[in-house]
Amino acid sequence: MKNNLLLFCLFCISSAAVAQQIPAYNAEDIIAHTSSKDTVYIINFWATWCSPCVHELPEFNKLFEFYKGKPVKVLLISLDFKEDYPARLTSFVQRKGLEPQVAWLSDTDPNKFIPKIDNSWQGSIPATLIVQPGKQFKKFMEGTITEKEIRKIVTPLLN
Repeated sequence: MKNNLLLFCLFCISSAAVAQQIPAYNAEDIIAHTSSKDTVYIINFWATWCSPCVHELPEFNKLFEFYKGKPVKVLLISLDFKEDYPARLTSFVQRKGLEPQVAWLSDTDPNKFIPKIDNSWQGSIPATLIVQPGKQFKKFMEGTITEKEIRKIVTPLLN
C-alpha cells in the first residue's frame, strides 16, 4: 500500500511539473513573439471544439520534435471560448500531450484581430501561419495541413 501511495505521489508531482502554463495572448502579443530574425515560426490557430483542428494537432507535435534544437518555434493558439479558459483548455492540452507552446487568443472581435494576423484570413480554423522575419517570409494557410506539407515550406527557410 505504501508503495502504491508513493508511486501515486510521484506521478502527481511529475504530471504537475510537465503541465504547461497557458498564457492569454492578443494579436499584438502573437506578432511580438515572432520577431527573432533567425527563427521560423509555425503558428496554428485551432480550438478544442473544432474536429479538424483536433485531428491535425499531432502533426504539430511531430513538427515540434523534428525541429527540436533548430531555430524553429511552434506555437498553438487556441480560439476556445472565454469560459473554457484556462480550466478546460489546460485539461485538454494535458490529455492530448501537446508539446509545443499553447496560448489562448484573448481578442474577441475577429474583425479587429484577423487583419492583424493576416488580411487573407477568412476566419476559418484550423489555420496556420508560417513566418521567417529575417527573410521577410510569411505564408498563411486555412484548412488542415500535414507535417510533411509544413516541412516542405519550413526546411528551405533554414538554409
